[in-house]
Amino acid sequence: MKGYFITFEGPDGSGKTTVATEVCKRLSSLGYEVVHTREPGGIAISEDIRNIILDPKNTMMDSKTEALLYAASRRQHLVEKVFPAVKEGKIVICERFLDSSLAYQGYGRQLGFDEVLSINLFAIDNTFPDMTIYLDVDEEVGLSRLSDREFKDRLDQESVDFHHRVSEGYREVLRRFRDRISVIDASKSKEEVIEASMNKILELIND
Repeated sequence: MKGYFITFEGPDGSGKTTVATEVCKRLSSLGYEVVHTREPGGIAISEDIRNIILDPKNTMMDSKTEALLYAASRRQHLVEKVFPAVKEGKIVICERFLDSSLAYQGYGRQLGFDEVLSINLFAIDNTFPDMTIYLDVDEEVGLSRLSDREFKDRLDQESVDFHHRVSEGYREVLRRFRDRISVIDASKSKEEVIEASMNKILELIND
């Protein structure tokens, strides 16, 4: 059976974890072998890097250091977890991937879209997801959901202007990579968003 690499993207507060978790359950119930993972993280080394990146105490972290740490975490996650699972014919569902770096570091940190893309193309060996599901939510809705979080990591605590730039970055991602991205209205009910995501994935794997 052919394996697939599917990513969920979207701004903070769009519901990626909730939707991805339910999608994995439903795919498993249909008999598919599913691996649910996340970025940064997913394996021990990458989780350690995640802790460094997101620790609110690390206020001195340089923006380029941050971008390089994300790329390093991504590389290890791919070679240790994603590539082997896809080779074994499994469906890998990953919360966040390259597109997050393009939006958050390329635009949010203002390092440049193409500069961050270049760093990551080296890290991923030009490997892109088979499909990316982008959960589209109004910027203000996402920020209000973010403000309700009990624990806020280093990026959660960034300014509203930063998050506005991230949204702009995602718009550029959607423009450049529209062929692999399916946009789903995340302002609808949880069930509708999950159902729409399932339909897109099943279309891909049953094609």
